[in-house]
Amino acid sequence: MNKVARMNAHVITEDMSAEDMDKMMSSACDASALLKAISHEGRLMILCALVTGEKSVTELEELLHARQAAVSQQLARLRMEGLVTPRREGKAIYYSLADERPKRILEVIYEMFCSVAPEGEGEVDDQPAARA
Repeated sequence: MNKVARMNAHVITEDMSAEDMDKMMSSACDASALLKAISHEGRLMILCALVTGEKSVTELEELLHARQAAVSQQLARLRMEGLVTPRREGKAIYYSLADERPKRILEVIYEMFCSVAPEGEGEVDDQPAARA
């Protein structure tokens, strides 16, 4: 199924069955929960740090210049939402991304907000794309 066909499969129409509408609402709730989980800058920064691989809480504190309590609080929320998984090794706790969902979203966020065109190729267009 191509990208356009996939997008059209999720369009609300007047003749949509109740079952399809329920499935779509369930998916919207799941998507909303995921977006709420990453909508905090501290959690977003933690996820960005974990894209490159597993990190200990101490490593995250140092990378993000954040206090242990703040990092732990945000990790707890990410863990509750199923976005990160912990691994204990002695006294240290290591975290990694639970699956590809956060990485895929972060790639889009990076492309939209963080990427910089190589020198000589012009600036990144910061205008939203025109809606079709």
